[in-house]
Amino acid sequence: MMIKVLLVDDQGLIRQGLRALLELESDLEIVGEAENGEQAINLVAEFQPDVVLLDIRMPIMDGVAATKEIQKRFSKTKILVLTTFDDDEYVSAALQNGAMGYLLKDTPSEELAVAIRAVYKGYTQLGPGIVKKLLTQFSNGTPIHSTPVPSTLNELTPREKEVLRLIATGASNREIAQELYISEGTVKNHVTNILNTLNLRDRTQAAIWANTYLSYLNEPS
Repeated sequence: MMIKVLLVDDQGLIRQGLRALLELESDLEIVGEAENGEQAINLVAEFQPDVVLLDIRMPIMDGVAATKEIQKRFSKTKILVLTTFDDDEYVSAALQNGAMGYLLKDTPSEELAVAIRAVYKGYTQLGPGIVKKLLTQFSNGTPIHSTPVPSTLNELTPREKEVLRLIATGASNREIAQELYISEGTVKNHVTNILNTLNLRDRTQAAIWANTYLSYLNEPS
């Protein structure tokens, strides 16, 4: 099956380079190019791409606004942000508005192709160091108790709250298992229950969400 990809970047040379690299992949089809978010929305309506490879900083309409509108109108289309470290302030907004991933423009082409395929299947893709940057941004944000604690958080068991707290720090399943003296399989079950209870898409959303209520999770049960 061919994965239809739309390229969105205000720099023509970057779009040209991406097209040349991605067209080498037998399962990827570049269906169009746009130089701003407004054009992207129109082309999504016309070509109905599976994945939009989207820059953040663009004229007329930036990537965050475009992501929000595309997800509102074309929910089946997946958004993969391709940007630079300097765009940190936009990344959390893009993810919150439905982007499935955030990669850097120096990502090797073969890794970019893998990420496009993963996003197409519904998996979140984040470049090296991005999770830590996001968690740092959230942990340095609004004091926890200025944000009302959602009732769903109280539906978690004490053990699930412990797992969620560790997810918020960026710990892997193996690290959580070692910290809590339980098996990795048990951790996976807890993570599944946490995502279902809190209605979250994936582990990345859980980490970002948990950092909003981290001081609550740190309180004794």
